[in-house]
Amino acid sequence: MSQPFSPDPALIRGMTQRRLGRRDALRVSGLTAFAMALSACGVKGTGAAKPSAPAPDAVAKYWAGKTSNGKVDFANWPLYMDPKQPELKKFTAATGVKVNYQEVIQEMGPWFAKVQPQLAAGQSIGYDLMVITNGIQFKQFVDSGFLAPLDHSKLPNYVANAGKAYANEAFDKGNVYTIPWTSGMTGIAYDPKKVNRPITKLADLWDPAFKGKVGMYSDTQELGNFGMMALGIDPATSTPDDWRKAAAKLKEQKSSGMVRNYYDQSYVDALGKGEVWITQAWSGDIFQKNVSDGTDFKFVIPEEGGTIWTDNFAIPVTAQNPLDAIKLMDFFYEVENAATLAEYINYVCPVPAAQEQIKKDAAKLSGDDKAAMEAVAVSPLVFPAPADYAKLHYYRDFKTVAEQQEYQSIFEPIVLA
Repeated sequence: MSQPFSPDPALIRGMTQRRLGRRDALRVSGLTAFAMALSACGVKGTGAAKPSAPAPDAVAKYWAGKTSNGKVDFANWPLYMDPKQPELKKFTAATGVKVNYQEVIQEMGPWFAKVQPQLAAGQSIGYDLMVITNGIQFKQFVDSGFLAPLDHSKLPNYVANAGKAYANEAFDKGNVYTIPWTSGMTGIAYDPKKVNRPITKLADLWDPAFKGKVGMYSDTQELGNFGMMALGIDPATSTPDDWRKAAAKLKEQKSSGMVRNYYDQSYVDALGKGEVWITQAWSGDIFQKNVSDGTDFKFVIPEEGGTIWTDNFAIPVTAQNPLDAIKLMDFFYEVENAATLAEYINYVCPVPAAQEQIKKDAAKLSGDDKAAMEAVAVSPLVFPAPADYAKLHYYRDFKTVAEQQEYQSIFEPIVLA
């Protein structure tokens, strides 16, 4: 059984400025199958990997003649790095390469729409490196030839230090175009002051004991996933018939008065205010809420399963400084740098050895700061256990817009009605 996570009070006192959620990144327009690397655990997920297939000479052709220009323009999501940017300063000190870091990505749909015209015209988008979510837009980037194929000989730290199963990501098998920035999980969060027993199952979201106090996501993919998993259906291999069965299960939950509301990121506030006692939740949000507000909410991966997603480094094919960009990508796979990033953002770290490094960093501290850092090192929300990974599912990979629209038509009325 997965154990809920609750930070030591010293963690709450000692760590106060952290990323507060991934905002609206998990909308159905921007998320799909995720064959998340199961870190050092070697745990296999469910579903089949689908290889990317650039031309055999694509890597050599793209990187031929590329030289360092001493700068990188880097586009990322808001609040995905310490505002003081210690890793970027360290990178510049070590390499002489200057980094222009901009938090300009809010959602994948609008981001793709913004950069697509320039990329289609073979023009620079103004950035050499971007962090993008696996999903429909990711497939559009790849199918349109908008992403540079990665030269793994230029990624020695990634090759040496990444969780080995990252090469099996379904959306980019072999890491042809991307390597992970960070990951997160979708499970259940609850308030132990309101809920007088451990929450362990998706069935708890249908328990009459919590009538009117259940929070579900308005994001139809996340909502549908839980409906399917509650019925023992694997979202990654689901069919339209499965979607209809799951929708019926979710309508049953709604008609019985179980659901207080269908939330976006605001579910965190609803949990904090006591409007909901138990809710669908993203792992990093709950860690952050406990750290920032001194709450003691629990996060659990249900016995029936949870889901997992990833954000990824990618180089636009029109990048002006790709050699400097790939150098920066590899820099974040040095163990010390992966550790300091995880210490700040508290999402799933793709470098297993960073866990021991965080413990070493904690040993240099004292008092509350030491306890806080130790709590990050042992947090199952940053370094999930093998048993947790074994229960995590991929998202459904929509092959066409029509398929996605059919899915939407089945689940969207539950949220809107």
